[in-house]
Amino acid sequence: MRPSWIEIDLDAIEHNARVMAAHVAPAALCAVVKADAYGHGDVPVAEAAMRGGAEILAVALVEEGVRLREADVDAPILVLSEPTLDEVDVVVANALAPTAYRIEFVDALAEAAESAGTVPYPVHLKLDTGMHRVGARSVEAFEVARRIADEDRLTLQGLFTHFPVADTDQEFTLQQNEAMLEFVEELAASGIEPKLLHAANTAAAIDLPETRHAMCRVGLGLYGMLPSPDIGADLGLRPAMKVVSHVTYTRRLPAGARPSYGRVRELDGSHNVATIPIGYADGIPRNLTGVAEVLINGKRYPYAGTVTMDMVIVDIGDDEVEEGDEVVFIGAQGEESITADDWAALLGTINWEVVCHFGPRLPRRYMRSRGG
Repeated sequence: MRPSWIEIDLDAIEHNARVMAAHVAPAALCAVVKADAYGHGDVPVAEAAMRGGAEILAVALVEEGVRLREADVDAPILVLSEPTLDEVDVVVANALAPTAYRIEFVDALAEAAESAGTVPYPVHLKLDTGMHRVGARSVEAFEVARRIADEDRLTLQGLFTHFPVADTDQEFTLQQNEAMLEFVEELAASGIEPKLLHAANTAAAIDLPETRHAMCRVGLGLYGMLPSPDIGADLGLRPAMKVVSHVTYTRRLPAGARPSYGRVRELDGSHNVATIPIGYADGIPRNLTGVAEVLINGKRYPYAGTVTMDMVIVDIGDDEVEEGDEVVFIGAQGEESITADDWAALLGTINWEVVCHFGPRLPRRYMRSRGG
């Protein structure tokens, strides 16, 4: 088998969940494991997060929730977006708590719950307070909440909103929070009281205690990443992902040689180069060409040319490396480390996009007890 894989430290996931659960208490911790747990593997991460104190899991898609159920994960699972009407039977059959923001879905869910004999069925209402992606604005949300409250086959288990800039604009985030609380007061005046109020993502959960409410939805922090260097640096969260490969071929090239597609980088002297069997089909972006480094034997080395679909060539100068030596793309080796934040800075993106990009060709290997 190709000697490239991703190591996931489940002890780090458990540790991060425990840290975040303690930090947000008495609010409950909801572990966000959508997108295959940000590329870390949904089922092992969900189990580790629950060991660390997570009480609820959150996914983006119905099929993500079904996958957890098929693996015998029995924790409460919240689907963060409203499912389609033809998914309501699957939602109910798998005991998933759906999000609603349209009356049509509420009615379909009530019928499916009655048919399955699982009434009253829990549903969460999503209020749009400024993200403007999905969710109902206050007038429409009130109508949806009223329909749920009037429907004895359903129960309004939760109400939530989504913060788009909790890591960069606290003023706007607090305005969103206040808008949600005002809406809750309007509901209460009409005798409608959601049982579970939630709004905070990782950034807000760490830095804005007034937004924690009954539950915090933590994704990024669960994986040991921070929304910004200024938020949560003192919590001791541990990155859980290490992207590794191994040297499979070495050679010495003359000065002026230009390795790889496009011949974009000229060697300024006679150098040793090493070929690593991992490429952009696995999640190593071509845009790292010429700017990124890898770790071999605890030392940093630059890419020697363009990242290709299946391979990367590394310039090791006059150093010697052996076939089979470990190569770290993200993670620690010796005293050095390369993080998802480092890649994000080079690519002009965010660290959670980086970890979500690693493809299924890289098997996940689950480790324990790596780290403090």
